[in-house]
Amino acid sequence: MPSPSSSRLAYIDWTRGLACLLMFQTHCYDSWLGGAARQSKFFMWSQVLGTLPAPLFLFLAGISFAIVTDKLRLKGLAAGQIARTTIRRGAEILALGLLFRLQEFAVSWGWAPGSDLLRVDILNAIGISMMLMGLGCWMVLSLTQTSRPRLILGLMAVGVAAIISLLSPLIWTTWRPRWLPWPLESYINGVHNLNEPQSWLFPIFPWSAFAFVGLAVGLFLLSDGALKHEARTFALAGAAGVGLIYLGRWLNARPVQLYAAIDFWHTSPNFFLIRIGWLLAISTGAYAWCRWGPGQRGFSPLIQLGQTSLLVYWVHIEFVYGRISILPKHAVDIPTASLGLVAIFFFMLGLSLLRTELKGRRVGALGWFRKPLKATSN
Repeated sequence: MPSPSSSRLAYIDWTRGLACLLMFQTHCYDSWLGGAARQSKFFMWSQVLGTLPAPLFLFLAGISFAIVTDKLRLKGLAAGQIARTTIRRGAEILALGLLFRLQEFAVSWGWAPGSDLLRVDILNAIGISMMLMGLGCWMVLSLTQTSRPRLILGLMAVGVAAIISLLSPLIWTTWRPRWLPWPLESYINGVHNLNEPQSWLFPIFPWSAFAFVGLAVGLFLLSDGALKHEARTFALAGAAGVGLIYLGRWLNARPVQLYAAIDFWHTSPNFFLIRIGWLLAISTGAYAWCRWGPGQRGFSPLIQLGQTSLLVYWVHIEFVYGRISILPKHAVDIPTASLGLVAIFFFMLGLSLLRTELKGRRVGALGWFRKPLKATSN
């Protein structure tokens, strides 16, 4: 049985791999199904599951951010150094997101509009969220002197997540920053150049809230009590997740609502609570699966995909939505699209294994070149 510490890291990779799998099925069925299949309950539930990958990626980015920040803090780095390191990493992810848009525009040359270059996608959201978390942690660590920094940082993260979620319906409607140029406003509410927020984009409101929740959860999992009673901590997290699901549903059923206009599936704070509940429940299940179940026995395809999630995200888009799509778009039935999904899964898994193998060889080669030369005697 793997140790609790390895289970902790494995569950993050496993959950990220699950997000990749959910992303594959969402994109494949959305791109390929046509005719009556697009009106079926199967397609509807496929798209409902599609509401989970982006929150999972952002949530896990927040947890990973908490682990990195805590390690840097325990090494004795100053708040400014921690901020520079984490914000720089967020800027790198944002730059990759911009590069990805440039690649997509080049591949789609001739029919993709120039505005696609400034589309706010999930990589942009992760990069911006990491930069915002770095800024928030810097402010807290610089302005407060406390013996419990994890607690203060966690409270900051929860507060920011709540503010983003509660303001999202207003930022999308009556409080829109219309005075900003649309490329900048799009990072706030996903308006793009279409004069109203778009549900298929990933602006700060509401998406960054998932990253800040992940930051809070990650800091909680790193606390001394949680590390000492890890299994009990995850059980409590799972129970809290179920409670949040029911709380969000109960609040949504109330006759009196806070907002005059709201998009339940994209900006509703009630749906935000429901999705956070699902994220906690999924994380608990993943931890249990990796620690006590067969999650780490032998080869795990999901852990493998989770370790190279950026690569498989980057590549699969072209084979599903791009010009080299392996199936005709909006033209096939459910069985055919399902076969395409299986093909995409195994292709991406093979690509992931190749990436890991090449990385291992590169590290081995570097280690060989760095070996000290032994003195020879006559």
